[in-house]
Amino acid sequence: MLRVWTDQQSAGHLDRHGPRGTAFVYEPKVAAERAVSITMPVRTASWNTQHGLAPVFDMNLPEGALRAYLVRRFAKATGTFDDFDLLAVVGRTQIGRIRYSDLDVELNEDVPFQSIDEILSAKRGGELFAYLLEKFAVHSGLSGIQPKVMIRAVDDAGKGTGDCQSQSFRSATHIVKFWDPNEYPELAANEHFCLSAAKAVGLTVPDFQLSDNGTAIVVKRFDLRLDGTYLGYEDFCVLNGVPTTEKYNGGYETRLFKRARDFIDPAEQRKALEDLFKLFVLNCALRNGDAHLKNFGVIYEDVTGPARLAPIYDLVSTVPYLPKDGMALTLNGSTKWPDRKALVRLGQTRCDLSVQMINKIIEQVADVLAKLAPEVTKYFNENSVHREIGGRLLAAWQSGIRESLGFPRAALV
Repeated sequence: MLRVWTDQQSAGHLDRHGPRGTAFVYEPKVAAERAVSITMPVRTASWNTQHGLAPVFDMNLPEGALRAYLVRRFAKATGTFDDFDLLAVVGRTQIGRIRYSDLDVELNEDVPFQSIDEILSAKRGGELFAYLLEKFAVHSGLSGIQPKVMIRAVDDAGKGTGDCQSQSFRSATHIVKFWDPNEYPELAANEHFCLSAAKAVGLTVPDFQLSDNGTAIVVKRFDLRLDGTYLGYEDFCVLNGVPTTEKYNGGYETRLFKRARDFIDPAEQRKALEDLFKLFVLNCALRNGDAHLKNFGVIYEDVTGPARLAPIYDLVSTVPYLPKDGMALTLNGSTKWPDRKALVRLGQTRCDLSVQMINKIIEQVADVLAKLAPEVTKYFNENSVHREIGGRLLAAWQSGIRESLGFPRAALV
């Protein structure tokens, strides 16, 4: 059984239930503000899940290389190692406001310190990742296939960073992402330029830095408050009531845009829908076939209060590695990349945008990628042993600008 904490206060207990499920029950007389999710308000009855974990508890479970490492490290000692066991290992440090501990243990994150400068200047990416994995894997409650860990940043003077003023702050401040040269070479640089594009079109993006040799990208967490506490965060799998395994299921119309209307504060909806549409257009132009439900989210100060769209994260171009890749979810029943006509219809029907605003957004995205193209070319010519990835990246962007944004004469390469 695990104790579940919200905003650093005990909220309830999570236990196994039935042959494959779990059950969560709130503590007696717990305040409404202790709710674990927008979708799971405080109540007397337990919240039971027939298979695995409820979506909000499943949300931050490691995937890919990080999960494989943790399974190898702990499965032998425990005999079995399912999602509940994995949550018990990484539950002390998570994205968002929820934490987990044993019933009789006080919550204590105590993530080790790590110099960001050491990561940015490291010469051997593979050895660095192995070192960080050993040191930070158990402190890395975050999802995603890409190899990654969470660290607690310290500067060269030995002082903690992250702009958090609380002396009691003990959590991770940054996410460090790597890439496997055998699968996705230059994925860190790919993400660096895609995030740069998002920032240039006016979307909110966390601070990010590319390492000197391009083996890693360091991203500052966007859910930290200055006092060392956390904002609430929930991805669109949680908002749709589905587990991570269903992150590629459904259509953007209902599972993204409609759900945004359901959960984002009415005062924020107009701007949020405009930003979601802008992000959707950018994903089409970048040829990002991994824009699934977990790569969108909301944040909030109070689980009972208003929610707003989370900053942009996990943004890459997938077509340089998967030439025939389509969209992660469907639009109009298809994962084929939309054309400009379909984008205009989406903006009008799902985001209440005028044709004039839609055209402005589309043109802005095309202009930003055209202006970034010389930087991409320069970087890959001067810094990369995988120059071909730079060419494929620009070719993917060009395909997106021509076929989805409707600029047939666009030339980036």
